[in-house]
Amino acid sequence: MAEAKLLSGNDACVQGALAAGVRFFAGYPITPSTEIANAFARELPRRGGIFMQMEDEIASMGAIIGASCTGTKAVTATSGPGFSLMQENIGYAAIAEIPCVIINVMRYGPSTGLPTSPSQGDFMQTRWGSHGDRPVIVIAPYTAREAYRETGRAVNLSETYRVPVIVLMDEILGHLRERVEFRDEDLVQEISRKGPEPGKPFLPYENTEDGVPPFADFGTGYRYHITGLIHDETGFPTNNPVEVDTIMRRVNGKLDMHIRDIERTRFVDADDAEILIVAFGSVARSAHEVVRTLRNEGKAVGMVRPVTVWPFPDEDIRTAVAGKKAVIVPEMNLGQMVREVERVVAGAVPVHALNRIDGLLVTPHEIRDLVEDLL
Repeated sequence: MAEAKLLSGNDACVQGALAAGVRFFAGYPITPSTEIANAFARELPRRGGIFMQMEDEIASMGAIIGASCTGTKAVTATSGPGFSLMQENIGYAAIAEIPCVIINVMRYGPSTGLPTSPSQGDFMQTRWGSHGDRPVIVIAPYTAREAYRETGRAVNLSETYRVPVIVLMDEILGHLRERVEFRDEDLVQEISRKGPEPGKPFLPYENTEDGVPPFADFGTGYRYHITGLIHDETGFPTNNPVEVDTIMRRVNGKLDMHIRDIERTRFVDADDAEILIVAFGSVARSAHEVVRTLRNEGKAVGMVRPVTVWPFPDEDIRTAVAGKKAVIVPEMNLGQMVREVERVVAGAVPVHALNRIDGLLVTPHEIRDLVEDLL
């Protein structure tokens, strides 16, 4: 792929989703994600797909869950207030194991907040937003090129593991435009969910060896029950403690079984660094610039960037920080990812938070000042 395009992060998400086979979008307009809906409205009819504008974000999640049950790859997009409304149905999709993708272009909150200003305040909500223990994969790109590739990967992970996947961006990445030069490694493969084996009894929530039961699309001749209640392997509700324990451990453990295929972490000059910066999303762009500049000045600074932020890359972080002088975690919030870094580091290395909550990006200058104070 030698093709180059000028793309915003929002547009790149759409192109990646389409390349992975998405043919259904339901959503409700909300800044700063509305361009995603606009692009799907334009592109899906050309490809035999369906675009639906819903009455709200609750209905949007319900619509993509229903579409996914037919075997159609489905996506919605939103921002903070809408993402809050989606939480109950995200939990439903998790326990019913219905593949779907939610693109959350973060803005400053809570409530209406600053609709056109960036934030990273939804980091914890993506993992813990709905009640109960439930699995979720969250992917945080930091360039338009990566938004393309990682949104396609999000669709494929959702299909492979029957789990909601969230693509976590922010206003800066959503609205910036940059030259994207596609390479062979950016090619998005189209992967579909595992179906029933012909001639074998079908259990929609079978306790399989790989932790992922087969999925029978509606209309293919299989009859089964889907519910948000805790259920047995047949899909019907159960209060049997043994059955409840079995299915909940499978549902919540299936990602751990495939963690190395799900996790993706990027390292920049991390091996010999004295000071290590851990950052994600748009803030990682500032951090990367600091590393590049200080390395040119002969200073031992490096960066670790989780691309898959949930499940959190414990082992990658733990290995990278070993023997460092200090760790810096810059974020556009009051300290969310830093709590995970502190948990993983467990006191072995000092961890310093750098937080900004005024609706502006953490700048390279701010990160550099802290790095130089610690060197």
